[in-house]
Amino acid sequence: MTTPTLRLALVQAASALDPAANRDALARLAAEHAGDADLVVFPEAFARDFGEAGSDISAYAEPLDGPFGATLADAAAAQGTTVVAGMFERGPDAERPYNTLLVRGEATASYRKVHLYDSFGYRESDRLTAGPLEPVVVDLHGWRVGLMTCYDLRFPELARALVDRGAEVLVVPAAWVAGSRKVHHWRTLLTARAIENTVYVAAAGQPARRYCGHSLVVDPFGEVLAEAGPGSPDEPEVVRAVAERSVLEEARRVNPSLENRRLC
Repeated sequence: MTTPTLRLALVQAASALDPAANRDALARLAAEHAGDADLVVFPEAFARDFGEAGSDISAYAEPLDGPFGATLADAAAAQGTTVVAGMFERGPDAERPYNTLLVRGEATASYRKVHLYDSFGYRESDRLTAGPLEPVVVDLHGWRVGLMTCYDLRFPELARALVDRGAEVLVVPAAWVAGSRKVHHWRTLLTARAIENTVYVAAAGQPARRYCGHSLVVDPFGEVLAEAGPGSPDEPEVVRAVAERSVLEEARRVNPSLENRRLC
């Protein structure tokens, strides 16, 4: 059944280097902050932080039904909602796992990050394997929700591919590394993806100091509905917003850019 609204909660919290501590944090934060949200979004790599740049994280990779996946499913079931969070998943290359988003609850899916962060002096591809070129969209209460991870945001073709598969909400968990101009890039790109695709964008980031924070929800007109500050590792913040189908339909009526495309 399609619902007129989709209630969103973005948990801007830092993951630690201890996977067990992160599992405990996820269960606790979901219990504290899920409320009546239909979709609760945690950041990228929440199962275990990346560690120092270039670190070997292969020892922390798990199967989708491993300890982190089980904790995620239990948290979703306990709160009667759907939860998204990032993890490192075992793949065919034991030394280079996938950077994976896991969805559990009333919707079930996984998405392996396509675009690895080989930019701004980083070489994510040295330690991770890129996922298959297959956009992932899930159904949740009649809404079509597309999945992206962090650096994917810089590639508008992925967002458009998700929208071509029906996405009305783009969910973007991230660990957006802090630095000069990085918050400006983050906010600008999220807003652009919303406007050019006439969709909601819900982005949950890890907080400062290492990352940028500023988790936010943007509506299909490009209005920022809610936004966190940079945050800190010691103080999780929760961003709440409601996606409204009436706003989505109005945006696509007055700005029919998806219909007006000529290069597809």
